[in-house]
Amino acid sequence: MPEQRIRRVTESDVPAVVTLVHDLAAYENAARECHLTTEQLHAALFSETPALFGHVAEVGGEVVGFALWFLNFSTWRGTHGIYLEDLFVRPEHRGSGLGKALLRTLAQECREHGYSRLEWWVLDWNAPAITFYKSLGAVPMDEWTVFRLTDGALDRLGQPPAGR
Repeated sequence: MPEQRIRRVTESDVPAVVTLVHDLAAYENAARECHLTTEQLHAALFSETPALFGHVAEVGGEVVGFALWFLNFSTWRGTHGIYLEDLFVRPEHRGSGLGKALLRTLAQECREHGYSRLEWWVLDWNAPAITFYKSLGAVPMDEWTVFRLTDGALDRLGQPPAGR
């Protein structure tokens, strides 16, 4: 059995992670919405002051999964937390413990740094993921509705008020 390990993402992992992000978008039936480039991800992860962080899951030296995350802040708890932007493991490696190992690594980050939350979204139709997350003790936040501004709506709201 090839060796499995979870580790911080490195610059040489960026092309593989970009491919996996596009695979995730295809899995979520949103391939046309995914425009991430190697240059964009590299800049986000490895700039002088990165705001994005990541871990990869390796099997036999090949990157087969990833978790990309950033810090958020809970005003109610008064501490930072981790927001997990994306978690993905190639289908042929699911059930091997890599997804749990990635989440365990992020939980350890929280404990080591005094962060009080690890949060993420999951699509309502993704029953296997929901079942998996619940098995770890994660609680769905059903009473919340996600809002998003993008494209034209974001541009319109970001315009200076008329007369200024």
